[in-house]
Amino acid sequence: MTSLLSIFLVLFHVSEDIVRGFEPGGFKHIQTILTMSLWTYGTVALTGRRSGYLLMLLGALLGSLVAVAHMRGPGLVGGRIANSEGMLLWVLSELLLGVTACVSVVLAAQGLWRGSKQA
Repeated sequence: MTSLLSIFLVLFHVSEDIVRGFEPGGFKHIQTILTMSLWTYGTVALTGRRSGYLLMLLGALLGSLVAVAHMRGPGLVGGRIANSEGMLLWVLSELLLGVTACVSVVLAAQGLWRGSKQA
């Protein structure tokens, strides 16, 4: 559940960045689509398998890095976002992404650990 919520929040974040003009739209985001698709596949189709836990772990680490990257320097509330409308929703989504992605890292690592102990 935390992986799916993190995936949603990453997509929400990228969408907000495009709408606000921080990121250009277009074909550049095929990478985002493919990455989130792979993370979703690992979460949904490979549930309980080592490969699924590994994909969830990698995706969750990526989601954690997105949140952490926005906390550096002007980061979350500084720079261009500080003076724009909807700032609260943007900041809230970043914090929620950080929380859910970090919990996903722990849960995926536990799943990998349990799987290696059973083998």
